[in-house]
Amino acid sequence: MIALAGGLRLVGIQYGLPFPLLNPDEQNIVPHAWSMVHGGGLDPHWFDYPSLVMYVLAPFQAWQDEPSYLAARVTMVVLALGCVAAAWWLGQRAYGTVAGFVAAAATAVETTHVAYSRMAVTDIPLTLGVTVALALMVAGRIEVAGLVVGLAASAKYPGILLFAPLLAAAWGRWRRLAIASALAVLGFAATSPFVVLHLGQAAGDAWRVQQSARAGWLGFENDHSAPIAFTVRLWDGLGPVLIIAAAGLVLALVRRNRADLVLAVFVVVYFADLLTLHAHFDRYVLPLVPALGALAGRLRSIASVTVLMLVIPLTWAVRDGRELTRTDARVVAHRWVEQNLPRGALLAADSSTPGFAGFRVISLKLPRPGEPTDPNRDVARLRKQGVAYVVVTGAVEDRLLDAADHYPRETRFYSDLRRTRRVYALHPRTRLAGPWIEIYRI
Repeated sequence: MIALAGGLRLVGIQYGLPFPLLNPDEQNIVPHAWSMVHGGGLDPHWFDYPSLVMYVLAPFQAWQDEPSYLAARVTMVVLALGCVAAAWWLGQRAYGTVAGFVAAAATAVETTHVAYSRMAVTDIPLTLGVTVALALMVAGRIEVAGLVVGLAASAKYPGILLFAPLLAAAWGRWRRLAIASALAVLGFAATSPFVVLHLGQAAGDAWRVQQSARAGWLGFENDHSAPIAFTVRLWDGLGPVLIIAAAGLVLALVRRNRADLVLAVFVVVYFADLLTLHAHFDRYVLPLVPALGALAGRLRSIASVTVLMLVIPLTWAVRDGRELTRTDARVVAHRWVEQNLPRGALLAADSSTPGFAGFRVISLKLPRPGEPTDPNRDVARLRKQGVAYVVVTGAVEDRLLDAADHYPRETRFYSDLRRTRRVYALHPRTRLAGPWIEIYRI
C-alpha cells in the first residue's frame, strides 16, 4: 500500500519547477522555511499559518542556494506516506485489521490527498496530525492525543477542532482531559512559539485568512451551497466509497462505542465548520479522508466491495498524475520572455504566473469577492506608470470571466487589454499542461 501511495505521489512532483505553479501557497511557505536557515531566524514574521510546517521544511533547505520547492515537495510526500500508515493505524484500532486496510487504501488513492501530497503546503501535515490524534483517542491514550492536537493546530489552525473528539473521548475523566488540554497548548506553543509571542499580529493574520474563506474566493461566486459543494469535493476524491463511508457514519452515530464516538464527533464537527465557508477549496476536506476511510471499513461484510470501488479514485489519480508529466505552458512562456523582452523592462503580471527575475514587475492582485478592485487593473494607469508589457493567464482570467457580473471593472480591464497589441500567446494542447498565458505590449 505504501509503495502504491508513493508511486502515485512521485509522478508529477517536479511539475512547474523551478516555479511554484502547483499551488500559490508554496511561494509563501517555502521561502519562509528557506530564510530560517539562511540568516532569517526562527521568527517567520508571517502568521497566515502557524509555524510547524515551516520548521519541518527548514532543515532540508539548509544546503540550497535558493528556496527549493522540490526538496519541500519530497518532504510532503514522506509526510503523506506517514498519513497512509496512520490511516491504517486509525482503522485498525477503531474496527480491526480489515478496517485498517480500507482506511489506508482510501487515503492512498483519494485524488485530493494524492494531489496535495505533491505540494509544499499545510494540508497534508494537518491531515497527518488529525489522523494520529484520532487514533490515539480511539486507543484511549488521552494525554498523548492532547499533545498531538496541539501539533495538528500548529500545522494549520483548524486542527483546533480536534478538541471536540478529545472532549468526547475523555468525557468524565476530567483530570486526564485537563492534562491533555495543557499538553495541547504546550505542543502548539513549542512548535509555533512566535504565534504566542506575537499573539496580536498572529490573531489578526489568522482572523483575516478565516474571514477570507468565509467570504469566498475568486471562482466560487456561482458555486453550490456549502453542503452540496463540499459533498461534491468528497465525491471527487473518494467516488462511490463516500456512500459506504456515510453508511458507516450512520452506524457509528447509532451504536456509539468509543471509536464510533470519536470518529463521528470529529466528522460531524469538522463538516459543520466547513458549512460556514463560501470558499469551497477541495483541500479543506482532506482531514476527513482517513476518518471516512475508517468508517467505510467499519462495514467489514462488504470490505471487498469497498476496496474494489477504490479503483475509481485510483484511475482518477493516475489520470491527474499523467497530466503533470507535461510541461506547464507558463514555463514555456517564461523562457520566451527571457529570450525576447528587454531585460529590466517593467511588466505587470497576473498572480499564478512565474517570477520574472531580471525584470521589474507590478503584481496584479487576485480579485476577491467584496474587496476593492486593484487600481493597477487599468490599462491607462499602467501606461502612465511606464509598464511595457502585461502578462495574463487563464488561471485568473477564466475564473474571473465565469463570474463577470461580480467583477465589472476587472472584466473591462481584460477587454481593454484585448485592444492592445498581443505579442505572445500560448494555449496548451496535447504537449503542454496548465492554463493558457498571453502577453500584451501596451
